Amino acid sequence: MPAMVGFINLVSMGSASVFTVGDVFYISPISYNTTYAGSGSFNTGDGLQIANYENQTNIDSTSQFDMPVVGNM
Repeated sequence: MPAMVGFINLVSMGSASVFTVGDVFYISPISYNTTYAGSGSFNTGDGLQIANYENQTNIDSTSQFDMPVVGNM
């Protein structure tokens, strides 16, 4: 279904990003990664006050492949 789109402000895109405007039939990821982060890692905003004194991120990933993308192309 066609759509009228106004101004678009694209600040940045990563190497595996997908940018679409309008109808899309097929989108396929070509890369993947795993991110480990402790408490308070992705906080954003004005005037944040964060106190994480003893922080540790425990990782117990026994799988060899978390999310394979084989066959998605």
